[in-house]
Amino acid sequence: MILKEIGFKQHLMTAISFFLPIIVASGFLLAIGNLTGGEEIENFKNGFKFSDAMTTMGGYGLSLLPMIVSTAIAYSIADKPGIAPGLIVGMVASGIEAGFLGGIVSGYIAGVVVILLTTYIKVPNWMEGLMPTLVFPFLSTFIAGVIMYYVVGTPITWFTELITTYLGNLNTSSLFLYGAVIGVLSSIDYGGPINKVVFAFVFALFSEGIYEPVTVLILASMVTPFGLTIAYFLGKLVKKNIFNKQEITTLKTAFPMGICQITEGCFPIVLNDLGRNIIATGIGGAIGGGLSMLWGADSHIPASGMFALPTMTKPLSFIFALLIGSLATAITILILKKRVDVNEEIVIKEKKEEEDVSWDDLKIS
Repeated sequence: MILKEIGFKQHLMTAISFFLPIIVASGFLLAIGNLTGGEEIENFKNGFKFSDAMTTMGGYGLSLLPMIVSTAIAYSIADKPGIAPGLIVGMVASGIEAGFLGGIVSGYIAGVVVILLTTYIKVPNWMEGLMPTLVFPFLSTFIAGVIMYYVVGTPITWFTELITTYLGNLNTSSLFLYGAVIGVLSSIDYGGPINKVVFAFVFALFSEGIYEPVTVLILASMVTPFGLTIAYFLGKLVKKNIFNKQEITTLKTAFPMGICQITEGCFPIVLNDLGRNIIATGIGGAIGGGLSMLWGADSHIPASGMFALPTMTKPLSFIFALLIGSLATAITILILKKRVDVNEEIVIKEKKEEEDVSWDDLKIS
C-alpha cells in the first residue's frame, strides 16, 4: 500500500527540476573552458589558467550528477531523512559506473527504504530523538547501499553499456527514426512531464558520451517558437493571417525565449488552438529531430538552445535541422488553421463583482 502511494513519476519530475540548473551551469562552464583551450586541473599547486578553472568546475558539476539526482529523488520521497542515504548511495552509483540511470535507481531505493523504516520501526519514547539523527540515516544507507552494490548495480551497468553500444551501431534509417521519436515526444507537451521523462533518458545517454539524442531534445523544444514565428511571416507572403493581435504580440516575446530553449512563451498561442498546434509541433519535431540525429548534431551541453552551438562539432547540421523542422511546423499550422482578422481579440469574461452589503438597509423588528 505504501509503495503504491509513493508516486514514482512525481519524484523524477521533482529531481529533474532540482538538477537542471546544475546541468546548465556546469555545461556553460565546461563550454567556456573548452572553447578557450582549458584542461582539467590535475594539481592545483602547479598553477592553472582561467580556462582550466572553467573546464574543471564544469566537469565537477556533470560528474556529480548521479549523486545529485539520487539525493533529489530520495529527498522528494522521504524529505530530510532521505538526504543522507540518497547522497551516499548516489556516490555508490557513481563509483560503480552505473551512470545517471544508476543515480535515478539509487535515489528511489534510498527513498523507499527510508519510508519503510520510518513506517514499520516503532521504538520507545526515550529513543525517538535518536531515530532521525542516528538510527534511520545509518540503517537506510546501509540497506540501500547493500542493495545497490550486490543486487541492482551490475544489471544497471550492463543495461547502460548495452544501450550505448546499440545506439552507437545504428544505421542511417534507424538514426532518423530514433531522432523523430525523440523529437515528437520532446515537443508535443511543451516542456511538460513527457518532455521531462524523455530528458531523463537522453541525459542518461549524454552522461555516457552520446550527445546526439539530447541535441534532438534541445531542437524539439525550439521548434514551436521558431515555427510559429516563421508561420507569421509566411502568412504575410501567402496572404493568410492565422494570428490575432494578441498572438502577434506574444510572438515578439516567444521567439527570443525560444532562442534560449524556453518554449513556455508560446503558451498563450498554443492554448488557443491546442489540437492543431500539437499536430504542427509534432510534425516539426519529428522532421527536425530525425535530421538532427541523422546529421550528427552533438551538443556537449544538455540545454541552452542556440547558446549550445559553440560546443557542437557540427553546428550547421543543427541549424539546418532546426530550420527545416520549424518550417514544417509553420507550413502545417498555416494549412490547419483558419484565416483570422488581425484585429480580433480574445474576449475574457470577468466575473461580475458582487455588490457590497449595506448594513444600513438591515432592520430588526
